[in-house]
Amino acid sequence: MATNWLSLARLPRSRPVSGAAPCARLRGLTPGQVGVCRARGEVMESVRKAAEMVIEECQHQFRNRRWNCSTTPRGINVFGRVMNQGTREAAFVHALSSAAVAVAVTRACTRGELERCGCDRKVRGVSPEGFQCEPKVCLRTTAHEPPQQRSGRKAILHNMQVECKCHGVSGSCELRTCWKVMPPFRRVGVVLKERFDGATEVRLTRIGSRPALLPRDPQVKPPAARDLLYLAPSPDFCHLDPDNGIPGTAGRRCNGTSRLAPDGCELVCCGPGYRAGRAEVVQRCSCKFSWCCSVRCQQCKNTVTIHTCRV
Repeated sequence: MATNWLSLARLPRSRPVSGAAPCARLRGLTPGQVGVCRARGEVMESVRKAAEMVIEECQHQFRNRRWNCSTTPRGINVFGRVMNQGTREAAFVHALSSAAVAVAVTRACTRGELERCGCDRKVRGVSPEGFQCEPKVCLRTTAHEPPQQRSGRKAILHNMQVECKCHGVSGSCELRTCWKVMPPFRRVGVVLKERFDGATEVRLTRIGSRPALLPRDPQVKPPAARDLLYLAPSPDFCHLDPDNGIPGTAGRRCNGTSRLAPDGCELVCCGPGYRAGRAEVVQRCSCKFSWCCSVRCQQCKNTVTIHTCRV
């Protein structure tokens, strides 16, 4: 699944992203995606929001890692060409993208912003709680879709929650209406980040006449349907590589008190090449609760040590 559609996040909010002419001019979309844009133009604003969600969540989850989801300054390869190399980073972005589109379209459907957005009648009456009608969106997975899309949607499905409202005299629960609620997107990001850390390197082979993805290491158990899979090892992300959209780690802040954690300077800076400096920061302090209902704080200046990777 190409990730060039994430370049929609670069468009100004005032620019339309639906209609025959705008769809044809959108850079980064495949011919199939242009066809969806023309046929279902009403969902394209949700797709744009999904692209923004992917970038924001990716940068939050990897903010302390050597690869921190930095974006390229221009062009349609938002995260650089590393997204086209079958790495575990690409697997994470693919899964997060699938989840973001599902979440953004569902939210728009719930708010009544989509005309062709009905109810999932299969949900009604399934539970003894008596589920009310839910937005009909494509969260169900199929056997033929790419595994990273499947992993992203399963991260939503397996973290759905049930909310209920009681109806009756004086708030009694004689009748209860319940509905399923999608998890916060931050929770989806956390789940997929955990799967990134445990991703399985696979190789493409054939079993009979069918293609199959099997662990490259025969001692590794076959991956589950929710696991992230990748085909190629990742670059080290240490050094500047403009051709592939890798900014390197020079000048990055790191944790000088940690050696083994992913945010430690030796890992982020790719060795002992980092330096310490002193900086003055302003922080809230001496906070007091004032009845009712506010918190008042003073502004305090503190001098802290900041570690950065050497240029």
